[in-house]
Amino acid sequence: MRPHYLTPLFSPRSVAVIGASDTPGSIGQAVFANLLAGNFQGKLFPVNLNHKVVAGVPAVASVRQISESVDLAVVVTATRTLPAIMKDCGKKGIKAVLLAKEFADSEQLEREIINETLSISRHFGIRILGPNVLGLMRPVAGFNASNYTSKVRPGNLALVSQSSALCTAMLDWADSKGIGFSSVISVGNALDVGFGEILDYLVADNFTQGILLHVHHIHDARRFMSALRAAARTKPVVVIKSGRYEDAVTGVTHSSNLVESGDVFDAALARAGVLRVDTIAQLFTAAKVLAANYRVGGKRLAIVTNGIGPGVLAADSAYSNRVELAKLSDATMELLNGVLPRNWSRGNPLDIIGDASPSRFRTAVKACLDDPNVDGVMVVFTPQAGTDHLTTAQLMIGLQRESSKPLFLSWLGDAKVSESRELFSKAKCAHFRAPEYGIEVFRNLAAYQRNQQLLLQTPGPLEGKRADPDVAKARKVIAAAVKDGRDILSERESKEVLAAFQIPVNPTRLARTANEAVKQADKIGYPVVLKIDSPDIIYKSDVGGVELNISNEATLREAFDAIISRTRQARPEARIDGVSVQPMRKRRFAREVMVGVTHDEAFGPVITFGAGGIAVEVMHDRALSLPPLNGYLVANMIRHTRIGQLLGAFKNLPAVDQDELEDVLLHVSEMVCELPELREMDINPLVADEQGVIALDARIIVRPRRPDLKRYGHMAIMPYPSHMVVCAKLNDGTNVMVRPVRPEDADMQQEFVRNLSEESRYNRYLSSIKQLSQSMLVRFTQLDYDREMALAMTREHKDGEEMLAVARFITDPDNEGCEFALEVADRWQGKGIGYLLMSALFDAAREQGLKVMRGEVLAGNKGMLKLMHKLGFSVEPHPEDRALTMVSKSL
Repeated sequence: MRPHYLTPLFSPRSVAVIGASDTPGSIGQAVFANLLAGNFQGKLFPVNLNHKVVAGVPAVASVRQISESVDLAVVVTATRTLPAIMKDCGKKGIKAVLLAKEFADSEQLEREIINETLSISRHFGIRILGPNVLGLMRPVAGFNASNYTSKVRPGNLALVSQSSALCTAMLDWADSKGIGFSSVISVGNALDVGFGEILDYLVADNFTQGILLHVHHIHDARRFMSALRAAARTKPVVVIKSGRYEDAVTGVTHSSNLVESGDVFDAALARAGVLRVDTIAQLFTAAKVLAANYRVGGKRLAIVTNGIGPGVLAADSAYSNRVELAKLSDATMELLNGVLPRNWSRGNPLDIIGDASPSRFRTAVKACLDDPNVDGVMVVFTPQAGTDHLTTAQLMIGLQRESSKPLFLSWLGDAKVSESRELFSKAKCAHFRAPEYGIEVFRNLAAYQRNQQLLLQTPGPLEGKRADPDVAKARKVIAAAVKDGRDILSERESKEVLAAFQIPVNPTRLARTANEAVKQADKIGYPVVLKIDSPDIIYKSDVGGVELNISNEATLREAFDAIISRTRQARPEARIDGVSVQPMRKRRFAREVMVGVTHDEAFGPVITFGAGGIAVEVMHDRALSLPPLNGYLVANMIRHTRIGQLLGAFKNLPAVDQDELEDVLLHVSEMVCELPELREMDINPLVADEQGVIALDARIIVRPRRPDLKRYGHMAIMPYPSHMVVCAKLNDGTNVMVRPVRPEDADMQQEFVRNLSEESRYNRYLSSIKQLSQSMLVRFTQLDYDREMALAMTREHKDGEEMLAVARFITDPDNEGCEFALEVADRWQGKGIGYLLMSALFDAAREQGLKVMRGEVLAGNKGMLKLMHKLGFSVEPHPEDRALTMVSKSL
């Protein structure tokens, strides 16, 4: 495998420090001294215009005077010198620059100099990290290109921070706790290299087992989410966010008013499969526990203690942390009743009485670990007469080794139990001075497990269960409003768009006069509802623009005039098109919910669900998720609202038609994917009961579509590209399907590789592997379609679906080209599969805007080379390895 393209930045073999100095207190002196003192095994070159020696090392006036090659240049000179320095670096062939000094971004002159520097770096293909005041550290390699003067231990956690000040605070805290790092990377202003590329590097870094991320602002949400999701599939990622409420979500609908930017960020992290925490202590604790491979299967906790007071306090902490106390199974209760004292608590928390022996602790804890209703156990030990803290601790360590469920151990007290705590530390058990800290960690583990399940979801953009939507009709309605200079669709237009996406709506008919309203009511049938129809009025009730349950003509005429009069009085400047007439829907067992869409400046469209009606902003009951959605994600949203708890059978109310309700959310997801013009939306109320659902009112806000936007470019998460699914026929008449790979293809992909001949496996993987490792299987089936594509050719047979071949590409960091791979099952070779599949892969790459496709083929793989010639690839010998051939094709 070729080295990562950021290797010169993060693992350089030679470093030039431009501005290296002997001046005490200067950044140039601090950075160069740290590099010398850090046991860096590479070569160091000080660059200084005025001194021929720095710190006893011969110096040069320019990097161009260095006779040897240089991987990384660390620049600590004044802003005005940057353009000239970048030109020198480019002419020297340096490919990575660290700007280890902060520059003002508000000064116009400095901004212009920075922009010129960036332009020069792009011309020479130089990657820049910074500017920042801290620098870059790789403690595992003895590399410290920073001005941080305190000790940083080597370890397996990578720390990436947007703030140098917060980074130094975290390093100081970590040192006091004995925590070490593989890398410490201060992103700073992220002039060039940002979170996305750094995460990509750390995913491939064998020294890094967990990633800690401090984020303040996101500049490129798609790249950030893409890299974050790739990282979270293989390594635990824990994030702390500063400035949580600085970037408020703004808009005119209820959906926007109910959402804060911090909530959107949380929803994005959940979909990325990572964990967000609130404090530095939580950041490191969670990272250590996750990196130690502690995992939970759910959020149900059992508490075992020999003191009811501490047990109840632990239960209170669980409640405040929204941790569910497990309900022990009947079998467990029967077992415990037979072995515990008669006065044990007979519930959770399990008070096994103050004099509990080590064996009694072990019996109770093991029973909980064996219970299928329990996902983790919190053990709270209080030193009392007759207890043995050390033997109990030893038994708990043994139980933890036997069980896949986590144990959280809290031995209360200090000197009396210090020996047990030392034992826990040596055994790498999760132990805490107070049970609430352990419960907090359990909550985070449960949240991480839930987020990992969200990460696995790869919904298609059109995944509804009803007929396909009429996307063209919806776009026509929106286009008419945009052409008219309007960004707010009327209720009638909004319902037309909803109906085009198969969402049931209460029909709306416009009446410009009372006579027209009477005619419409006669057609619809009484009772009816009248609502003001104005593009300038979002909330009709606020201006007295709604009259319900009108049962006859006389009442209707009176209501019509009253609505017009009240609206003109409240909003004299508003344009009034008339009054809409709708059927009055009376549904005895109905619940009112609201489904909405809002827009976040960083992450794009966000879908919301919660309680509906006129008091939505008072109720403040909502869940949100980034699209696209599928059934799992929709059910998860509904489950996390209070109104969601009232949708089942409740007192005299029958359960609502949950499938119909979920369908609405799926169709809203379709709308968001297919209509980039859709900026905000409220469906409120959406009435749900046992008969189904119906949208009684709706309002949509639109914006003109950006002409340069690629398909789904308005979304932070790329949907499953279902438009690439095609049916085809092989040369021998076999019917096949070509489609993008999905996570559920993992077993089929593994079986495909197992059935390849040894020669085919070697040709594809350059090794004699017999099957894919779990990490490779995840890598090959859990795709980010924005940066890579894998197309499988399959056929249906009596045992289900069979994979015949797979072609894939991974996009280069410059988004200009990509590298491909192709594998065809042995018994299906020679049937035209390779040509057909590669042609589909070319189309997918062109759709991404890629210009070149490259690959490496074994020189002895004659069949593949023949196909490459047929497909129009240029074929050349590999410059470094005679066993390989390089192939490339312009797209």
